[in-house]
Formats: sequence, C-alpha cells, structure tokens
Amino acid sequence: MVPLETSLISSCFLHWFFMLHHGFLHVLPTDVFSAFLGLLRKIVAMGPMLLLLGLAVLIAPSASYSCYGDISTLQAPVISCTPVRAPDCGMDAVKKTAEVDIVRLRKYEVPIKRVARNLCLDPALIAAIISQESRVGLLLNNGWDQGRRKFGLMQIDRQHDSLYGTWDSEEHINQCSNILVVAINEVRARHPTWTWEQQLRGGICAYRSKIGNVQVYDEDPCHRDNYYVDNVIRRAQYFKRHGF
Repeated sequence: MVPLETSLISSCFLHWFFMLHHGFLHVLPTDVFSAFLGLLRKIVAMGPMLLLLGLAVLIAPSASYSCYGDISTLQAPVISCTPVRAPDCGMDAVKKTAEVDIVRLRKYEVPIKRVARNLCLDPALIAAIISQESRVGLLLNNGWDQGRRKFGLMQIDRQHDSLYGTWDSEEHINQCSNILVVAINEVRARHPTWTWEQQLRGGICAYRSKIGNVQVYDEDPCHRDNYYVDNVIRRAQYFKRHGF
C-alpha cells in the first residue's frame, strides 16, 4: 500500500472515531466516509492474496544457499574428443545430456530444493548427481540399475543397512544427500588446509565411493579418476543456470 493511502485511511478512521465518540457521526462528510469504506474494502480484498504471498515466502524452497562453496565457479576440464570417448566428449555432449535430463528433473525440483535447503547444499549439485548416476531414472528398471545392485535416482548400493523410500522419493534423495554431506565433511576434516574447491571435489568423489559401499583409502578420493567429478560439476553448472 502506498503512503498516501495509508495516510488517508488513518485520517479518515480518526475523524470517524472522533465523530462517533462525541455523537457527531451525523455530520461526518459523506465523501470521507465513502473513501474510508472503499479503501477498507480494498484492504480486505487484498488480504487473502497477501496471506498467500507470505505463505509462499515461508514454504517455497530457496536456492540461494550452500555451505560448501559456489559450484558455478569450479573448474571442470572438458573431456578431449578421441575415438574412444567420442559419445561423451566436449561441451556439446554435456549440454545435450543436461538439456534432456533437466526436463525429467523438473518433476523432482521441489523435493530436491527442499532437501538442499535443509542440508545447506546446492540443489544444482543434487540434480547433477541424479543426472550422472541414473539419467534421472532413464537408466533404471523399477528403480534398480541393470545389475540390480544400486537403487534409486542417486544409485545407493543395496548393501547399505537401510534403503529409505521409493526409488524416486524425497526420502531417497534425502538419504543420499546426507551421504554426500558426510563425504564432503570427512574430506574437509581430513584436509583442513585444502581450498574449498578441493574439498568439494574430494567430497563428490568420496560420495561415489560411499554410495557404492566402498571404503576410500586414497589420500585424495579423486586421485584415480576425475571423469566422474568433472561430469557432475559441468552438469551442476548447467542446472544452476537453468533454475536449480
């Protein structure tokens, strides 16, 4: 509401109250009384809309958070194109894959952002792991990989003590995202002098080992293969630019 309307309502209300209190309501100017009633009706009419807007602010997941750095600034070298890596090399391949996957990711955007908010993660990172692990369910058969060893959008190994929720549920996303947080924090604790970029990259690599129920003994979890982490980062950067 603009200040002019606020001022007019206040003056009208005080004027009306004064007249009512002193028994002079019959002399209240008709135009002032009508203006007051009109503005009062306007406020009442706007009430539900303002209430809904307020609830939306409180309930809607926010994407402006991450306790682990800005993934959009991470460096991820593009795979050189060779006859062996022809299907998945170069920025065009990354973009094409991400463009296809983001259509399916929209179905899970709200739970992804809700989980990300609760864990202080970048939702684009969760989306990228879902894309990398299962192509957002495209590679799965009733929620399982072809060997029926890994489960769900984020592909947690069946050997884990518990598998929460259905394969594409918020419970599943939350369970695997918690594993990601643990992985990042373990790398941070083990390497406090590393930059946040190194810690985040290491955490992503450690996550891959943890969901596969594999113990990480290497000092650097990414030492043997940067392909996975680079692919996740590139996808996350694309998804972040497109609303995640």
